[in-house]
Amino acid sequence: MQSVSFAWWMETSTPILRNKQPLMTSIRWSLLAVLITFSAVGQNVLTLEGAVLRARSTYNPEDLPMMKWVPGQDAYSYLKDGYQTLVIEQVDGLELYPAISTSDINEALARHKTKIGGAYVLNWLDSETLYFQSGGKLFTYGLNGTLALHQELAEDASNITIAPNSLNAAYTVDNNVVVSWKDGTVNQHVTTFEDRNIISGQAIARSEFGITNGLFWSPNGADIAFYQKDENLVANYPLLELTTTPGSLREIKYPMAGMPSEYARVGVYSRDMTSPVYLDTDGVESDQYLTNLSWSLDGTIITLAIINRAQNHFDLVAFNAQTGAKIGVLFSEDDEQWAEPEFPAYWVSDDQFIWMSERDGYMNLYLYHSSGRLIRQLTKNQFVATGITGRTVKGDILFTATGDDPRENHLFSVDLRGRQKQLTTEAGYHRTTVQENGRWFVDSYQNVSTPRVIQLASYSGQTQQALLEASNPWKESNISAPELGSITGPDGSKLYTRMYKPFDFDPTKKYPVLVYVYGGPHAQMVTNSWNGGGPLWMNEFANRGYIVFTLDNRGSAHRGTDFEQQIHRQLGTLEMEDQLAGIAYLKSLAYVDGENMAVHGWSYGGFMTTSLMLREPGTFKAGVAGGPVTDWKYYEAMYGERYMDRPEENIEGYALSRLHNHADKLIGDLLMIHGTVDDVVVMQHNLSLVQEFISKGIQMDFFPYPMHPHNVSGKDRLHLMTKVLNYVEDALQE
Repeated sequence: MQSVSFAWWMETSTPILRNKQPLMTSIRWSLLAVLITFSAVGQNVLTLEGAVLRARSTYNPEDLPMMKWVPGQDAYSYLKDGYQTLVIEQVDGLELYPAISTSDINEALARHKTKIGGAYVLNWLDSETLYFQSGGKLFTYGLNGTLALHQELAEDASNITIAPNSLNAAYTVDNNVVVSWKDGTVNQHVTTFEDRNIISGQAIARSEFGITNGLFWSPNGADIAFYQKDENLVANYPLLELTTTPGSLREIKYPMAGMPSEYARVGVYSRDMTSPVYLDTDGVESDQYLTNLSWSLDGTIITLAIINRAQNHFDLVAFNAQTGAKIGVLFSEDDEQWAEPEFPAYWVSDDQFIWMSERDGYMNLYLYHSSGRLIRQLTKNQFVATGITGRTVKGDILFTATGDDPRENHLFSVDLRGRQKQLTTEAGYHRTTVQENGRWFVDSYQNVSTPRVIQLASYSGQTQQALLEASNPWKESNISAPELGSITGPDGSKLYTRMYKPFDFDPTKKYPVLVYVYGGPHAQMVTNSWNGGGPLWMNEFANRGYIVFTLDNRGSAHRGTDFEQQIHRQLGTLEMEDQLAGIAYLKSLAYVDGENMAVHGWSYGGFMTTSLMLREPGTFKAGVAGGPVTDWKYYEAMYGERYMDRPEENIEGYALSRLHNHADKLIGDLLMIHGTVDDVVVMQHNLSLVQEFISKGIQMDFFPYPMHPHNVSGKDRLHLMTKVLNYVEDALQE
C-alpha cells in the first residue's frame, strides 16, 4: 500500500467537508495532527475515494477467486494475476497441473479474430478440457493447449446457457429462444413470436421467488425448458432516455400492486420436436406464479411450485416433460402471512427429492417420494437453512445454514435417515465449494476479526490443508473493525447491531451518530464477516468523528418466520419500533450525542429513512433516502402484494405506510435521491412525495442521478457517497 501525501489527501477531502470556514480551519488542524500521528507509525489514511473505489482491491483481503473442482479429479482450480491465470492443483499438493494463462488462449484465438478478457470465463467440461464463449462462438481448450471451435451462436445472443455435459447451447435473440446443438446445427429457433410483449427464455415474476434465469437444460443436456411470459395486460411505464437528441421515452412493463400482471408459461423443447410443448399449468388464475423449476434426474419429470396471486398458497406440481401433461399435485402449502418457496426440488434419485420449506417456522429439509408422499423431515433445526450445495461420496446431502448464530453461515451434512453433522465449526461466515460426488470441499471463511482463511477439508470434518491465511489489509491504515452486539427489542426479540467508531475513539467524548438502515425482507446487514458485512465508507465516515450504527429489525432475513413475518400488512411500523429501540440504546451510551443523529438508507432503507423522518419527527436532524419506496401501491405486485396484500384488501395498511400522508410532520433536513431510469423503484415514488412537500410548502432537497437505475455504481458512486456524507455532516455540525 502506497503512502498518502498530506497535500493530496487534503485536496481530495476538502470537497467532502465543504465550505464552512471556521469549522474547516479546526478540522484541517485536527486532521493534520491525526495524519502526523499516522505517519509516525507508518500508516496510510483511508479516504472516501479509497473506501468507495478501492474497497475490493487495495482494502480487500487476499483471496483465491473462482474456486472450482476439476470434474472426476481430486483437484481444484482458481484464478490469480488479476483473473488472468487459471491455477490447477491436486488436493495432495504433490502434483501441479500446468497453469492456463489468458495470453496463451488469446494467442490460439487470434485466428478466430476474438479474445477473452480474463480466465474467469473458463469452465470445466471434463478433467482435461475447458469450455468458454467469446465473440458469439463456443470453444473448448484442452490442458494440452488444443483449441477447438464447436459452434457459432446467433448474432446478438443473450442469456447464453450451456449444457456442460453436452455443449448444447440455448440463448435468446430479442425475446425468442434459440438452440445451437453441439454437432454444428445452429440457430434453431424454438420460439418465433413477433409480439414484443411475449418474452421467452428470460426470468419471469421480476426475479422474485428465487428466479434468476429463464433457460433450464435437462440433466443429460438433450432437452431445454424455458420460461415464457405474456405482458400484454401489464401497464407500460415510461423512463426518460437522456442519451438521444431530443430526449425520448423508453417504456418498460411494470405491474404495480393490484394491477394486471403477466401470464406465465413453461415450454419444453428437444431436438426431435418441430415446436415446443407447453406444460399444462393453467389453473384458476391467469396471473399465478410459476416458480422453482426442477428436472428429475432421468429427465422425464418437471416440477413447478405454482403460487396463487395472493401468495398464501402454492402447489408443487409434477408434469410429464415430453408431453407437458400434468401428472398431479405432489403437495400443497398454505400460510396466513405469505407462502414463498425459494428453492427448487433437489432430486437424489429418479423417485426421491428434497424440498426446503419453512412450514415449521424455520427453513428445513424434507425428503419426498416422487408420488408426493412425505418420507421424512430430514432436519428439524431451530435455525435457517440457506441452500443445498451437493452430496458426499456416501450420498449425504450437503447444505448451508446459519447455525445457532443467525449472523453466520456454515456447511452441514445430513443423510437420508436424518442424521446431521456440522462440517464447519470456526465462528464466522463460510462459503464452501464442494466436490461433486466426492470427498472434499474448500472452505473459505471470515469473521469480524479474521480477514479470510481458505482451507481444504474432507467431509469427515478433518482439515487436510491450509490454502490461504490472508493478512489484514488494514494493518497499515487507520481502519478499525466494527463492534458486533445485540439489544432486546420491544417484543423481546434479540436484535443484532453493528457499530463503527473512530480510529482514535475517546470514550470520554460525545460523538454524533449516523444510523444506516435497510430493514426489509430477504436482507441481513449485520453478519459475523470481515467488516461485519458493511461497506468501507462507514469506516471512513466514522474516522471523521462519528458513530455509524446499524440494526437488523424484525422482518430481516435468516431469523425464522415468527421474526420475519410480523411485518405483514404493516410495512414500516414494527421495523421503526425496533430502530427506535436501537436509538434508545445509543442514547444510553455515555459517548453518544443523542441529540445529534442522522439516518441514511437505500431502497427499502430509503423507505425506512423517510418513514423515520416523517413518522417519528425530531428523532433525527437529517435523513438521506436513496431510491425510496414512498407508496406501496406504486411498487411491483410480486413483492408488494406478498407483504401488503392488494391495496383494496389492506386499505388501512397502505394508508399508514404511505409517506405522503405524513409529509407535514417533517422536522430536520431531508435529502431524497433517485436514479432517473430506476426500473425497480420507479421515480414516481420520489417525485410524488416531492410534489406533496411542495403542495404543503415544506422545504426539502432532491437530487437525481441521470441514467442510473436502482443504484448508483461505477465512478459515479464516489459522487453519490460524497453527496450523502456531506449532507449528513452539514446537518450534524450545525
